[in-house]
Amino acid sequence: MSDIQKAAGIIQEGGLVAFPTETVYGLGADALNPYAVAAIFEAKNRPTFDPLIVHVADIRQAEILVHRFPEKALKLIEKFWPGPLTIVLPKSSLVPDIVTSSLPNVAIRVPNHPMALELIRESGRPIAAPSANPFGQVSPTTAEHVRKSLGNKVNMVLDGGPCQVGVESTIISFVEKEPVLLRPGGLSLEEIEFIIGKVLVFKGSSDKPMAPGQLLQHYSPRTPLRLIPTGEIPATQGKSGWLGLQNPPSGFAVVEVLSQKGDLKEAAANFFAAMRRLDEKNLDLILAQPVPDQGLGRAINDRLYRASYKPQK
Repeated sequence: MSDIQKAAGIIQEGGLVAFPTETVYGLGADALNPYAVAAIFEAKNRPTFDPLIVHVADIRQAEILVHRFPEKALKLIEKFWPGPLTIVLPKSSLVPDIVTSSLPNVAIRVPNHPMALELIRESGRPIAAPSANPFGQVSPTTAEHVRKSLGNKVNMVLDGGPCQVGVESTIISFVEKEPVLLRPGGLSLEEIEFIIGKVLVFKGSSDKPMAPGQLLQHYSPRTPLRLIPTGEIPATQGKSGWLGLQNPPSGFAVVEVLSQKGDLKEAAANFFAAMRRLDEKNLDLILAQPVPDQGLGRAINDRLYRASYKPQK
């Protein structure tokens, strides 16, 4: 029996499997089994008001989960599935409420990773899967990240190597009359608008998110992270680390440059792994600088802002 067949059997029996996608590693369970989905929330210590994304192998498998696909959604699906694009649509009665946090809409995507697609097909189930890490912490982009953060809370970890995109999928809602960007991610807004025209951008975050990754505090390392405005000369404090697109001034104990050539695609692929390496160095503080707010830079900056957010006391 292959690893994929073994993992598929675990999914069919209601267990949890961590698996690679092109974005980050997911913690998967049978999306149509509410007890299996509940185990995801328990393993991650994830609040049940934060909905999950359902991963399917193709649009045919998605069709039973929603009422219909609007024309603009179909255009994006034709162009970008499989890929780092999640679409939110009104759900069918087949989707358990726990998947959608009792919202009437479901988030669906087709991952662009051969191991993920084979797992979905072999199991014969749509797979609900948030990132395979404790809730609110740094997302995993290797199997080792999953093993370190979740340990024995998952029945099996499939190792498909490092994730190529490195940040979560872009989420577009087609619930209202016009499409709305709910979360920037691994597919740029520019690429989406080239296909379907203007997309509204959701402003702000809420305590009751409409999609994953909308909470103000998220993607956070254990080490305090502070953002440095572009152009400002950072002042180090204690044993400090640096996270940015370019080399910083001297004075940092540890430096993580996301892309020496300033490539935002490379920076996104390196982002979470770089943050994890800094977080493992017993630093007093991580100083980070936003990247250009365009293309995949929007997704990187979104994660930086949420990772640095501190609730008001």
